[in-house]
This record gives sequence, C-alpha cells and structure tokens, in this order.
Amino acid sequence: MTQATTAAATSQDVLNAILGDAMPSQGGWSDEHYLWLTDRTRRLVELTDGRVEVLPMPTERHQIILLFLYRRFYAHLREPPHDGVVVTSGLRMRVRAGKFRGPDLLLLRDRSDSRRRDRFWLGADLVAEIVGPDDPARDFVVKRVDYAEASVPEYWIVDPDSETVTVLMLAGNAYVERGVFARGDTATSPRLDGVAVDVTALFDEAGSRPPAP
Repeated sequence: MTQATTAAATSQDVLNAILGDAMPSQGGWSDEHYLWLTDRTRRLVELTDGRVEVLPMPTERHQIILLFLYRRFYAHLREPPHDGVVVTSGLRMRVRAGKFRGPDLLLLRDRSDSRRRDRFWLGADLVAEIVGPDDPARDFVVKRVDYAEASVPEYWIVDPDSETVTVLMLAGNAYVERGVFARGDTATSPRLDGVAVDVTALFDEAGSRPPAP
C-alpha cells in the first residue's frame, strides 16, 4: 500500500511538472492557451493581455439574483415577435484579441446573430454582472471599460450590498447611466422595450446573506 501510494504521488508530481512546462507563465497566455484551459476547468477564469485571473466562485445569493434576472429576460425574449437568446455565467465572451470575459448574464436580441458561437460569443447586446464582495471595482470600474471596448450597448450592474441596479447605455466609446434603481423602483431597459425588473422583488427573493460556514 505504501509503495503504491508513493508511486502514484510521484506520477502526479511528474505530470504537474510536465503541465507546468507546457503552460505559459503569467503575461504569456494566448487566446488559444486560455481556451484550452477553460475548456477543461469548472473554475471561472478570464484573460487580459496574456494574464489569467481566477474569479471567486458565486454564492447562493448571487445565483438567486442571477436566476431572477434570467427569468425576466428569458420571458421577454420568448414573447412574439422576439427571437433572442439569453444565457448565464460560464459562457465566455471575447472582447478582442487577448481579452476574454465571462459575464454573469449575456443576451442577444436575435438568435441568428453572427456573434453567437457555441464555444464563446463575439459580443452581446446586453450583459449583466452581480457585484461580488471581494472586489466591487471589478464590475463597477474595470468591466465598465471592458464592455464598452467590446461595444456592448447595455450593461446592468446589480449590487446586493446596496440593493441597487445600475443600468448603463453605451454612448460612443463609454457608458452613461440610464438610472440607478433601488427598492421601490422598476429597472427598465433602454433597448428591450417591455423589460421591467421590480427591484424590491429582486432583492426580496435573494433575502439576506446566509451565514458563512
């Protein structure tokens, strides 16, 4: 038993060394390296100019909020004459060569849009992010620039801590605020006529943050 365990450990060490030699160091990751890695892991990973970032796993509250939004957008897109598609996190979006993001929600108004690909999308008509407590600036600042660079016309930022929904519209090369919606408000889309999200219902469904383990 001891010999078998030692042999297995040695074999894994060798494998780790081979993979370490095959994979580039930070700063040297190409689109192809990134796609190879993310095809083979359940972790949330993004790419920026040769550097990979492993994102925190979502919480229960995050997922409840995301699914609430997904249901609202999905219902809208299923009503004739609409024929769009909306998906949740896990699908990669290429911002440009050397930069990939994984929005919490991605939407295209036309399911035959040429940007829609099975492995990753080449853009979107709307993206949404649920702000995480680890780094709010990632969604409010960094990704605001990223999605403008990708020419995404509409960006929703949902902040569970402040219980607000910020809706941004692309104007030229940057976003402007359509509105910051709080409890008692209804968040609406400037491009998807008829989409309305009751902010009170959204955060009531999510409830308070469960205790940490």
